[in-house]
Amino acid sequence: MAQLWGGRFTKETDKLVYNFNASISFDKRFYEQDIQGSKAHVMMLAKQGILTDDEKQQILDGLESIRKDVENGKLEITEEYEDIHSFVEANLIDRIGDAGKKLHTGRSRNDQVALDMKLYTRSEITALQGLVVDMLRELLAIMKDNTETIMPGFTHLQKAQPITLAHHMGAYFEMFKRDHMRLKDIYKRMNTCPLGSGALAGTTYDLDRAYTAELLGFDGPTLNSMDSVSDRDYLIELMSALSTIMMHLSRFSEEVIIWNSNEYQFVDIDDSYSTGSSIMPQKKNPDIAELVRGKTGRVYGALTSILTTMKGIPLAYNKDMQEDKELVFDAIDTVKGCLALFTGMLATMKFNKERMLESCRHGFTNATDAADYLVNHGVPFRDAHGIVGKLVLYCIDKKIALDDMSLEEYKEISPVFEEDIYDAISMETCVNKRNTIGAPGPEAMKKVIALHEAYLEEC
Repeated sequence: MAQLWGGRFTKETDKLVYNFNASISFDKRFYEQDIQGSKAHVMMLAKQGILTDDEKQQILDGLESIRKDVENGKLEITEEYEDIHSFVEANLIDRIGDAGKKLHTGRSRNDQVALDMKLYTRSEITALQGLVVDMLRELLAIMKDNTETIMPGFTHLQKAQPITLAHHMGAYFEMFKRDHMRLKDIYKRMNTCPLGSGALAGTTYDLDRAYTAELLGFDGPTLNSMDSVSDRDYLIELMSALSTIMMHLSRFSEEVIIWNSNEYQFVDIDDSYSTGSSIMPQKKNPDIAELVRGKTGRVYGALTSILTTMKGIPLAYNKDMQEDKELVFDAIDTVKGCLALFTGMLATMKFNKERMLESCRHGFTNATDAADYLVNHGVPFRDAHGIVGKLVLYCIDKKIALDDMSLEEYKEISPVFEEDIYDAISMETCVNKRNTIGAPGPEAMKKVIALHEAYLEEC
């Protein structure tokens, strides 16, 4: 068993204990980060005169050879090693001899794993930001093409008022924009370097931690060595942000599933993002949307898990913190996959504009505008509300829409109505006259789309 800590012990660790303690099965994905951090550390040690230039070069060459051999499959990361740090150091010593034993000078596995996790997480946040931007670009493209596509807006899953598809997609643009901003905030807040913190109390070696941080692209070194090795706040923040992304994707998935149903038929999901039934030949199922909705729970689980793990841990490092990895890895992989698949589904989805408009016309979505018509003709709003309620009851009884009533029928309920009621309650009028910023009217949407384009240009 390849271990870094055998000197204190007089008997070998029980095999079951060793396997339970080991992390190589999952932290092997850190091999690039571990080598990257080791390279920066050895360059700093040489700069400070702790290593000679010759030792530095031997170690750097040895580390690079390990990286290349792992990458091209010549060197396998096996479970004979306790963790990725043991793997890298043991192979380095095998390749370059005693110089390799000096790599660990001035650092602990505690600050080493803290660094590896930060480097990995930072890279994954960048990848996640890119996927969210892809989603935002697709949403904006749909918005631009559908500023005049009228559809019903819903509250309580009941048809409420007419809006446009652009306006509806714009709501999701706002959600994913906030997600993008959250990821950006987390990256900035976590971007300090823990390397050089040692086990918890720093080191007596004359390390230049600011130089190491600079080499690794951090804004600077962490300022408390105890917090450096025991901080998992950035992972909790990330899991929270990922849970919010999945919540947004799940809400969106639910709407796609409803819109795809026989009763709505608002969308047609492309065959490449659908599946069929093994027994019912007519079925075309929205499986991607359903799976995204279903996978939301496992990301929530990762957040709950890490919060529970961290809630009772005293300073500084404790082995419990090893539990920060597997579920975090899974959550990141899950969200990346869901974002990519959902964006692809959205890009290939067809919208049934005629069906949306027809649904809008037969759901009394223009009832509020009929009330506003009365108010604009001097009727107090509360009275107008009651009059339109009677109109709706009349239409339900007759199985017609407000647009289908004759002027005589309108006047029987209120003499205030005139011929211009039909223009006032047309779907186009209902949408087009709503032009306060944030509303679905064309002038408002034009301004919002311009703001969204400006935001994406800066991403």
